[in-house]
Amino acid sequence: MHNVSNPFQACNDVFFKPNGVFKAVGEHNNWSWMPFILIMAISLVSQYLYVNFVDIEWFAEMNISAQGDMSPAEEEQMKAFFTRSALLWSSVIGAFFIPIVINAVYAVYVNLATRSDDSHVFGFTDWYGFAWWLSMPYVLTGLVGVALLLFTGDHQVAPSILSPASLGFIASIPMDSPWYAFGQAVRLELFWGIYLATVGITQWTSFSLKKSALIASAPYLIIYSIWLLALAVF
Repeated sequence: MHNVSNPFQACNDVFFKPNGVFKAVGEHNNWSWMPFILIMAISLVSQYLYVNFVDIEWFAEMNISAQGDMSPAEEEQMKAFFTRSALLWSSVIGAFFIPIVINAVYAVYVNLATRSDDSHVFGFTDWYGFAWWLSMPYVLTGLVGVALLLFTGDHQVAPSILSPASLGFIASIPMDSPWYAFGQAVRLELFWGIYLATVGITQWTSFSLKKSALIASAPYLIIYSIWLLALAVF
């Protein structure tokens, strides 16, 4: 197993040699500030650029049409919300706090799921730092998304342009489709993150590869199965 000597190297090697990265992160938990900063930077910058680029009236119309039948009064009320400044604040706040909350929930889950490990030495804060490393693939695809946004000439562009590895972007699922959010959520980074989690759990515990993979994938299998069923039924 190769040696990882600093967090900068870890941010690079997590894409190619994750075993050594997770071994080093387990010994240096303060390294997790690096992926946190990178992920937040690309998330906030991409949201800022998108909101200041998109045709705001078109964006409002797309969101209103996605709601189904609405009265004229309800449509006007919703349109009033879709100002550029309101959208910017909501997007930036969401981009900052949603990953923090999701990773905290994930850390609670993995901490509980690994309690049965005989060599259990990692607590909630360790797994919380661990969760940020699983999100590093979003930095790569986020950069690609920003590049696509900067080079497009059409201001009537869906947010899926920032997720170029998502099913929504690849299949060009329209914003007013009930499948849009699901298509946005099914993306390369999701499966890459599950793979990284499997490697990391195997490295941090005495669990077998099969058990680690089950722990890493179980919440996504449950959530996406329920989501898919709800879309199919309703």
